[in-house]
Amino acid sequence: MWEALVKAISGTLLWTWKSILFQVPWYTNYFWGLIVISLAVWGLELAFPWRKNQKAIRKDFWLDGFYMFFNFFLFTIAISGFYAVLSKGYAGLGLTASSLRLIDLSAMPAWAQLIVFFITLDFVQWVTHVILHRVPILWEFHKVHHSVEEMGFAAHLRYHWMENLLYKPLKTLGVMVLGGFEPEHAYIVHFLAITIGHLNHANIRLTYGPLKYILNNPVLHLWHHSYHLPEGRKYGLNYAISLSIWDYLFKTAEIPDDRDGEIKLGFPGVEEFPKDFGHQLTHGLQSTKK
Repeated sequence: MWEALVKAISGTLLWTWKSILFQVPWYTNYFWGLIVISLAVWGLELAFPWRKNQKAIRKDFWLDGFYMFFNFFLFTIAISGFYAVLSKGYAGLGLTASSLRLIDLSAMPAWAQLIVFFITLDFVQWVTHVILHRVPILWEFHKVHHSVEEMGFAAHLRYHWMENLLYKPLKTLGVMVLGGFEPEHAYIVHFLAITIGHLNHANIRLTYGPLKYILNNPVLHLWHHSYHLPEGRKYGLNYAISLSIWDYLFKTAEIPDDRDGEIKLGFPGVEEFPKDFGHQLTHGLQSTKK
């Protein structure tokens, strides 16, 4: 178990370092891929700002920029060992890819595998997101993401590190039900999800027309971050990650009024919420000890 822990952490650390040095295939280079996507979406914010009075370097811009790399790389390196142990734990319980397989993708063409994989993981994340809003202890952690008071692309990856402990095991189980999936397709899904997530948080007005019922978008997602929730939406609305279809199917989608981007963001009490990374890092841990 200890050997698996060390091997996973060192392997992830080495892969990240090789990515920085361009020593991995370009389509698997998460480090520079994140930077390119971020710069491209930021460029769209600067060229076509939705909220004209919002500065290019908005409130908490640098904090969110740090979160991007912390959650995407530093914490991934630290937690990779946990998931190596988790995988062994699944195996110890008799939970393997073959025992949980519900769909065999091996006979499908590559494009079909990609679509099924993307939809499955997005649904798992949507369910997880709903849970984060409805379970009080988990909501305390999720408040870090909702403490954003001016929306921009980098807010996408401002979230409490404890969320990984819920998202990733459930996503792992989601992958295990898909037998025969080609791992290299995960890179395509990964970069697509990052791009959509950045756009959803960006200061640009996109609705995608009729496709808004399928794809999440900045207008729909901005209301998810609204300080004032509509009547009957105690736990929130518009939980979509990449696909908005889940919100429309389960009737959690809503745009309450026609205010065009000018809404207060956060949650009641955000004014007193920790503003620095250090205190946000430990927020919610006290609640779990009660």
